[in-house]
Amino acid sequence: MDKIVIIGGQRLEGEIPISGSKNAALPILAATLLGKGDHHLTNVPDLKDVTTILKLLRRLGVTIQEDGDSLALNASTLTSYDAPYDLVKTMRASILVLGPLLARLGEAKVSLPGGCAIGARPINLHLMGLEKMGCEIEIRSGYVYARLLGSPAKNNKRLQGARIYLDTTTVTGTENLMMAATLANGTTILENAAREPEVIDLANFLCCRGAKISGAGTDIITIDGVENLKPMDYRIMPDRIEAGTYMVAGAITGGNLYVKNCIPRHLEAVIFKLKEAGVQIIEDGDGLRVKGLERPRPVDVKTLPYPGFPTDMQAQMMALMSIGTGRCVITETIFEGRFTHVGELRRMGADIKIQGSSAIIQGVTRLLGAPVMASDLRASACLILSGLAAEGETQVLRVYHLDRGYERIEAKLQKVGAKIMRSKGES
Repeated sequence: MDKIVIIGGQRLEGEIPISGSKNAALPILAATLLGKGDHHLTNVPDLKDVTTILKLLRRLGVTIQEDGDSLALNASTLTSYDAPYDLVKTMRASILVLGPLLARLGEAKVSLPGGCAIGARPINLHLMGLEKMGCEIEIRSGYVYARLLGSPAKNNKRLQGARIYLDTTTVTGTENLMMAATLANGTTILENAAREPEVIDLANFLCCRGAKISGAGTDIITIDGVENLKPMDYRIMPDRIEAGTYMVAGAITGGNLYVKNCIPRHLEAVIFKLKEAGVQIIEDGDGLRVKGLERPRPVDVKTLPYPGFPTDMQAQMMALMSIGTGRCVITETIFEGRFTHVGELRRMGADIKIQGSSAIIQGVTRLLGAPVMASDLRASACLILSGLAAEGETQVLRVYHLDRGYERIEAKLQKVGAKIMRSKGES
């Protein structure tokens, strides 16, 4: 098992390019199941989660050609509606094939998903919405079995438009139901829909293919079903969480980084909090320049659905606040299990106490390098950021999570002055 070794205390300077968005690429790749023809996607990140969903699409019958960050996909002939456990167990986003398979084939068998251990993330809202659209759903032996009464291929039966209220804002639920509704008979209205930029990117991709979707980016999305979708060339949006992570890297090292190829409006909550902490951030061309300081001011943070502060940036912000000049509180409202990095930060000298869903942080003058263990994707990034700022050597163990969401993170950091390396084959 690999580990990342960091010698901290280096001020980061230079330019870091941002890769395509993992959380936009995964639903867009799933959406290629919705019709025939050749798709050409660019700016696709080279990540384990992308590799996993490509394996799943191939298992379903999609032909795929890879060329760097470009993919050519053709789902004209699907040979299966079964998403098996051996593929779905490692990545929660695999559930995104459920809606497209039902819309296209009228039936699906999808393993209950896995992924990072950051708290309960049930798919009940996905299933409730699909039932309202005319599906029969049964869960047995760890699988979701879903079908229409009769296959569209045999009698032209289709999902039916419905008004669906989502009790909790869910990104993957919104995406799954939106994809299913594109080929439904009639109009579907999703209320309390997720507003994330990745939902908008998926809607843009579907609309380019001929879908009729309005309201993406608001809490009410309306989808008028169409009979078929055409293939499309499309460029995946940049990854806002990767951009936010490197912004914190610049801030926590007192550096001067240019975060290239990002969309500032997608990062407004992160930018606001970093500026409140005293970090200088300047929009410059197609990116952001980030200038850190020796120790940031303490700022309170509360994670919220978009456009609030993203839960996927909570751990990184905690790393920064651990060397702040005072006391602050970070409150997690999205996932109840997302403080697993706290114990590891304490090993590095951070002063953090947990009270319910809040972490109370008293900034310290310095962190000290130590062996630490990553428990999930964003915790991995948090510990790397802490290692960049710490005195001495930090070893981050179990970094396989990193490759699910960060493309060549150690190579990008090396180019801007970090002393960081990956050690292969060690525990």
